[in-house]
Amino acid sequence: MRRRAPYNANLAGPTVEELARVLGERERNDELLRAVALVASSLNRGGIVALCGNGGSCSQAEHFAAEMVGRFMLERPPLPAIALTCNSAIMTSIANDYGYDEVFARQVRGYLDAGDVLIGITTSGRSRNVIRAFEVAREIGVATVAFIGRVADADAVLREADVVLACDTPGAETPAVQETHEALGHRLCALVEWALFGGEMGAQG
Repeated sequence: MRRRAPYNANLAGPTVEELARVLGERERNDELLRAVALVASSLNRGGIVALCGNGGSCSQAEHFAAEMVGRFMLERPPLPAIALTCNSAIMTSIANDYGYDEVFARQVRGYLDAGDVLIGITTSGRSRNVIRAFEVAREIGVATVAFIGRVADADAVLREADVVLACDTPGAETPAVQETHEALGHRLCALVEWALFGGEMGAQG
């Protein structure tokens, strides 16, 4: 774990129970609260967040990383987040030397430590390179958050992530899953900001 002063010295955790108690009626999605607790507590202890996905999910991974490093609703310090899709030289060299299944897994092993968080986004729940990244994350003690479509369709590795944020509507098409992931990602960013800075800075919502 990297050394950094806590963003919120009064934040112990946070636990899902602490978040649920404060948010009350405003947030009833327990899995989303668990994701917020994982991400906020990791960042507060000096961790980083890495994100990955393919196609539209690649764009969402980069989008959510940008919200964390830049800002979402609040003026606050940058949060350390990295999209594992952004460096074309790294992506293509790993794909060329080790195969496309390893393009995220090798970066996870290179960048992340125990206590960090990996967020993987896959509408099908079967993207092999995301699955491999989660396998490596589990091996080295990195917490995992899986954005997937239908739970029943997803690979077992993703179903067993620390947190699973699913669009579990029968017959949901890829655009509907992506739209759900976008809404969940925005809510995640907003609540992480609130958990880390809202008390001091008067966070909205």
